[in-house]
Amino acid sequence: MLVTELALVAETAHISHSQLTRVSAALQKQAIRDFGPIWSVNATVDAFASLDDVPIGYWPIIVKDDIGQPGAAGVHLDENGQPYSLVEYSRSWSLTASHEALEMLADPFGNRLIAGDSPEQGQGRVEFLVEVADPVEDAQFAYKVNGVLVSDFITPNFYDPVASAGVRYSFGGNLDGPRKLAQGGYISWHNPDGDHWFQEIWFDAEPEFRDLGKLTSRVGSLREAIDARTGTLPRLTRTVPDSPAFAAVLQAAGQVKAATSSRADSLRRQIEALRTGTAPTVEWVDPG
Repeated sequence: MLVTELALVAETAHISHSQLTRVSAALQKQAIRDFGPIWSVNATVDAFASLDDVPIGYWPIIVKDDIGQPGAAGVHLDENGQPYSLVEYSRSWSLTASHEALEMLADPFGNRLIAGDSPEQGQGRVEFLVEVADPVEDAQFAYKVNGVLVSDFITPNFYDPVASAGVRYSFGGNLDGPRKLAQGGYISWHNPDGDHWFQEIWFDAEPEFRDLGKLTSRVGSLREAIDARTGTLPRLTRTVPDSPAFAAVLQAAGQVKAATSSRADSLRRQIEALRTGTAPTVEWVDPG
């Protein structure tokens, strides 16, 4: 199986190298342990100090203080048609980076469509845009990896024709059926009958449908066009700081740091004992 290689780069003074590597390790574990087996993806996520250090062939996720416009956040294609992602820095940037990493792994070029029955009555068969984090993107459905907040994501069963007992439609079990939404999320689809794009969104008290109209011209991928119209990541950035999940991560941060520091101190003591010859010796009994 081919390996997809992602590079996490911070072009902001708000993120230390220590923070960058911790988040990279969390995204790596999420990709290998959680996402890869479900979506049949083999991926690595590595941290680099600068874009200049990113090897050719890696797809960068770049965190910046200001990306110029809210709609610029998300996955893009470079001049050679290769994907990269822009993340605007916030205190909850790890969740946004996880969101973008998962969507890049599932559909790196942002144009993947899957046919299914429309959630809106009367439409029939439509084409869903594959956006694995959007239906469950709200921070209340995020979870922790190594003490770092990461995004929940849908499974391929999300596009099943009917619900089945014992089937997970999101990794965290936050959806009760195929093509369903969690509060704060959305799904997008194209209706060939009329050539309009539609969404079901749950940004307020109740879910609602909306007609985005006909996409007559675009630059970049379908996902770029839809995300810019929806304002996905700016909304996520605004709502995360007030979420219980984010508060829990902040509360546990000191405990996580204390645990890793204690282990580091223990290893340093053992190494020093080996270096100075004060470590416990191993004794052998002569078999003769």
